[in-house]
Amino acid sequence: MQLGLPFTAAPVAPTRVVIAPTSESALAPTRVSSVAPTSDSEIPPIYFVRHRLARRYLLRVDHDGRVRVTIPRGGSKREADAFARRHLDWVSRQRERLTPSTVGLEERRSLRMKARAELPVRLRELAAAQGLTVTRISIRNQRTRWGSCGRDGHISLNWRLVLMPPAVRDYVLVHELMHLRRLDHSPAYWRLVAAACPGYREARQWLRTNGPALR
Repeated sequence: MQLGLPFTAAPVAPTRVVIAPTSESALAPTRVSSVAPTSDSEIPPIYFVRHRLARRYLLRVDHDGRVRVTIPRGGSKREADAFARRHLDWVSRQRERLTPSTVGLEERRSLRMKARAELPVRLRELAAAQGLTVTRISIRNQRTRWGSCGRDGHISLNWRLVLMPPAVRDYVLVHELMHLRRLDHSPAYWRLVAAACPGYREARQWLRTNGPALR
């Protein structure tokens, strides 16, 4: 779960939003500059990241129990820390809702093998349908993204995509493939996604609702 608060606002009740960013860039690779985590025995582990595109402070409880605070451009760690501390009750409630992964080690290994066997094949099928060429495909264990696309045509995919419904998995693949045409998240980019994957909005909603449980 995630909380958001405009960094220019006075301390007010937080706005509750979904786990993924509310903008059209939920799956895009994001470059952030980490700020040293705070240490305080009375509060959960908190770490801070700066995001130049963020418009507000964002508070999120990761599925390992750590608390992430996103600092917007122009914000400060001091304000971010105060924001987190104001909402420790919310953090505690979210941490209580966390459940251990039900995927055992052996099953995880099997799923990763399945991902390496199936995801590249499906990605190339979708690429061919769009007249695109992928130079390289990697299957990884990303913690904060479902996929990424480099300027050189190298696409990395999260092995957990095999846990998703086919339509949602295909959306993630299309999302990355469209970055071969536009390496941004402009309106023009989203028009490309919509043309290649008409049901992408429903897929994004599924990810917002169910994606955190797959981490």
